[in-house]
Amino acid sequence: MSEADRSGKIVIDAWFSGYTFPNFLEPIKQRAREFEQAYPRYQINVGSSYFQNLAADVAAAAQEGRPPTIASYYSGATQLARDTLTQDGRPLFTSVEKAIAGRTEILGQPVVLDDMVTAGRNFYTIDGTFAAMPMTLSTMHMYTNVTLMRAAGVEEVPRTFQEIEAACAAIARMENAPPHRISWANDGKFFQQMLAHQGGLLTDGNNGREGRATSVDLLSPQMMAFVLWWSRLHRDGHFLHSGKLEDWAGCAQAFREQRVVFRFSSSFEAPYMVKAGEEHGFEVAVTPTPYNADYPFAGNWIGGDGIWLRDGLDEETSDGALAFMQYLNNPRNAAEWHKVYGSAPVTNAAAALLEREGWYDEHPYHRVTTEQLNTTTGVPGAETPIVGHFAQIQHAMMYALEDIMALGVDPVERFTQAAKESEQLLDDYGRLCLVNGPRPAHCTLIDS
Repeated sequence: MSEADRSGKIVIDAWFSGYTFPNFLEPIKQRAREFEQAYPRYQINVGSSYFQNLAADVAAAAQEGRPPTIASYYSGATQLARDTLTQDGRPLFTSVEKAIAGRTEILGQPVVLDDMVTAGRNFYTIDGTFAAMPMTLSTMHMYTNVTLMRAAGVEEVPRTFQEIEAACAAIARMENAPPHRISWANDGKFFQQMLAHQGGLLTDGNNGREGRATSVDLLSPQMMAFVLWWSRLHRDGHFLHSGKLEDWAGCAQAFREQRVVFRFSSSFEAPYMVKAGEEHGFEVAVTPTPYNADYPFAGNWIGGDGIWLRDGLDEETSDGALAFMQYLNNPRNAAEWHKVYGSAPVTNAAAALLEREGWYDEHPYHRVTTEQLNTTTGVPGAETPIVGHFAQIQHAMMYALEDIMALGVDPVERFTQAAKESEQLLDDYGRLCLVNGPRPAHCTLIDS
């Protein structure tokens, strides 16, 4: 029997991760109203939890017997979605691909799962099935003050670690050189990005996509290549170390004030960085983050959200939820969501529509995100990890890097210590966070 309220409507409780963007949910609420008008039998209840709280809120609701029908989890919380259980100890969510079961349309809505951009498909393909439907996609870019760069005689934006070092050295030699040349926040996402660029694995099981991750490797050649490159940039006076973890705002301010020439940050920031250059009188180039030329380029960190479908639904409710998910991601709606929110379009058809309508010509920095995500190769390590206690493991890396920068400790020794801490964190997750029933609060911690 379908889930229905007193009016007899079939109810779809849709919970979305909330962010600090103004009116973030308004486009989704509008799509829900449109869907209800087209399908009067259905009622879409759009709810939200702040993205760092959603996993805990869904887990609590599941234990109380009132879980949502669908829920969008931040990409870094993917393992938490997989480990959320019902009251009787079964996994709360099922594979979207399995629920679609090869259909090309559901309630008249064309299925768009096969048109998902490769980076999104690869990230959410877990244990051989497309587990969740991407809703938003982002990655990391490099923002360059081209005006200062060219004044130093560097004509082309660097594309590799090695070219960055050469460009920074050239800029340091110029008259009235900025105090530093490059900066980015000490945040776990950059470790993920640079590992993915190099095809480096953080965990076993193909980064947790072919079985649960049971070990963590913080001493791989790819990880140490990035850490040593980062510490070398700092040693040579190029890297601006703010002394704060996750100091996105401080790095942005340094770039606006032209105290650095290069900045790594989220693709969501592209329009704001370009505007900052316009307001402060310098040209900004938006490009992919540089890769290590000693390794073939492999992939990118994936940010954003994926929509998960509750298991055990009756056919009418499941089909309504799946149809709504397809409707959210049809080409027009996905293109409009991109325009409002800045997420990379999640389907090839949406990207093609934006191209045809001239949106990318008017906003070329958005084209960079789509093109960068399309460079993902799919080789092992190209997709970032799915692992328990991921927020805490990332913090172990961040604290280690901070000690290297602030205290001058040996990078290899400090990351050896962080590796032991990470293994213990993963062991603790398996012991404390996979039990049925209420779990400790730290089990649902999501990194910002």
